[in-house]
Amino acid sequence: MDDVHLRPWQWARFGLVLAVILCTVQVVPKQAHAAPYAAMVIDARTGEVLHSRNADTQLHPASLTKMMTLYIAFEAIKRGEISPDTVVTITGKAAAEPPSKLGLRKGQKIKFRYLIRAAAVKSANDAATAIGIAISGSEAAFARRMNRTAKALGMTRTHFKNAHGLTENGHLSTARDMTTLGRHLFYDHPQYYNLFSRITTDAGMKAVSNTNRRFLSSYKGADGIKTGYTRAAGFNLVASAERGSERIITTVFGGRSTATRNAKVAELMDLGFRRAPSRAPVRKPALPVYAAMDTDLDAPGGAGKTIRLITAVKVSPRPTPRPVTQDPAAQAQLAALTESIKDAVVTAIAEPEPVVVAEAAPAPAPAAPPVTETAIDAEEPLAEIVASAAPARPAMPKAQPLFTGTAAPASAAPVAVAAPVTVSAPPARPEAIVLTSLQPQAESPAEPEVVTRMSTSGGRHWAINVGVLGSRYQAERTLLKTALKEIDTLDEALRKVVRRSNGWHANFVGMTEAQADLACRRLNARNTRCKVLGPS
Repeated sequence: MDDVHLRPWQWARFGLVLAVILCTVQVVPKQAHAAPYAAMVIDARTGEVLHSRNADTQLHPASLTKMMTLYIAFEAIKRGEISPDTVVTITGKAAAEPPSKLGLRKGQKIKFRYLIRAAAVKSANDAATAIGIAISGSEAAFARRMNRTAKALGMTRTHFKNAHGLTENGHLSTARDMTTLGRHLFYDHPQYYNLFSRITTDAGMKAVSNTNRRFLSSYKGADGIKTGYTRAAGFNLVASAERGSERIITTVFGGRSTATRNAKVAELMDLGFRRAPSRAPVRKPALPVYAAMDTDLDAPGGAGKTIRLITAVKVSPRPTPRPVTQDPAAQAQLAALTESIKDAVVTAIAEPEPVVVAEAAPAPAPAAPPVTETAIDAEEPLAEIVASAAPARPAMPKAQPLFTGTAAPASAAPVAVAAPVTVSAPPARPEAIVLTSLQPQAESPAEPEVVTRMSTSGGRHWAINVGVLGSRYQAERTLLKTALKEIDTLDEALRKVVRRSNGWHANFVGMTEAQADLACRRLNARNTRCKVLGPS
C-alpha cells in the first residue's frame, strides 16, 4: 500500500474531526444497580392478598417510614399524650435534617398539627423528626417506640432506626409490612385519613403540596396514602383507592421513576379491582395490643422499663382531733357546761313546753291531705296531737311532699322528725301550736299527673339530612364520607339511616340546634348539600 502523504492543513482538519468525534462519544458506564422490586396488592375490606411479588424481602422503605411516625402521632393524640394544638419547640437535630423539609429553624415554635400536615403531605424530614422528639424526647427513643408498635401491628420483618426514612444501616421493611401499616392507618384512625388525599395544605409556615398529587389526580378513586424515595430504595408508594364498595391497597418498592412507579401502581390497582369481589364483609384489623410490648428492643440487655401507676388511696385523710386540755380550771368549766346541758334536756322532757316541729317525714302508708289550719292544746301529748290533726279522709291520688310545719298523716305509726326540735323558755301561759300547710287542699282533689317519658338528651333533638339514597349501603357510605369531611362538628353526632317511601335517608342525629346549623353551613360551604331537621 502506498504511503499516504497529507498536507499540513489536511492533518489539522483530520485532528479537528477526531476531536469532535471523541467529544460526542459518551463513555457508557457500568449498569447502575437498580433498587430491588417488590409489590403487594390486598382487598382492604378483608385483608385478602390479591397479588404479591417479593413481598417479604427486606428493602429500604424511604419515606414510607413516615406512615409509622404519623400512626404513633395519632395514637399519642388519642391517648392524651399530646394535643394537636401543643406548641413544639424545634431542636437543632430536627432543623438540620436534609430535604425534603419544611424549613424549620432551631428554637422555632410551631403547633403539633402543622408538623403532622407537613410530614403527611410534603413528606418533610424535619417535621417527622420534630414529631418523634416531641412525643418521646429523642429520636432514638421514638425509634424504639416505632419498633414496639410495628411488632404489635404484626409487622414482623420491619426495623426502624429513624422517624423520616432516610437511608440508614438496618432501617428496613417489606412490601407486606407496609401494606399492613397502610390498612391500619385507614381503619384505626379514619378521622385523620383525609390528610393523605389533600393536594395542598396549610403547614403553618406556608402552604405545601402533596408529593403524591400526580397519582391522586390521575387514578380514579385514589385517596392516599404515602410516597417515598431515596437512591437506595428507588421510588416507593403505598396507595389506596375506592370504587363502589371495593377498596384496594397497593404497595410498590423499587420504582425507576415517579412516572413508571405510578404506572405500575395503576396497573396493579386495576388487577386488584378485577380480582376483588364486588361484595365482601368488612373485617377491620385488630387494634394493636401493647400489653406484652414492654421490651425495649434497642436497650442494652433488651430489658425495658415498666411504669405502673398506683392510684389506690393508702391513707384516708381525717380531721385532726382537738387537743385535750390539761388545765383543771378549763376541765371544771367543761364539766359544768355539760351538766347544765343535761339539766336543760331533763327539764324539757319533764315539763311540757311549746314545741315547734320544723319538718315531718311522711310515712309509707297511704297519705292523707295535710291539715290547713288546726289549733291544738299544748298540754296534750305530742302523739295525740299529731293523730288528731289529720281526720279520716279519702286518700289522695299521689303522696304529699314534705313541707315545713305540716303534720304527719293519721295512719303513721311513729312520728319522724327530720329537723331538730327547738326548746324555749316557758311563757306565762301555754300557747297553742299552729301547724299550717304550705299547700292547702281545696274542696276537690287535683288531677293525677301522668309522666309518660323523661328526656335525657339534653336538648339534642336536632338532626341534619345529607341525602336520600337508593340503598342502605349508599346511605351509610355517604354518612361516613361526610363525617370524615366535617369531623369537627359531626364528631359527637350519631349516624342513622332511615328508610322512607322515597328512599334511604342519611341523617346525623343527636345534635343541638346550634350544632346542626353550624354543621350544615360548613357542609354547604364544601359543596355538600344538607338540610337541618328540627324535633318532630
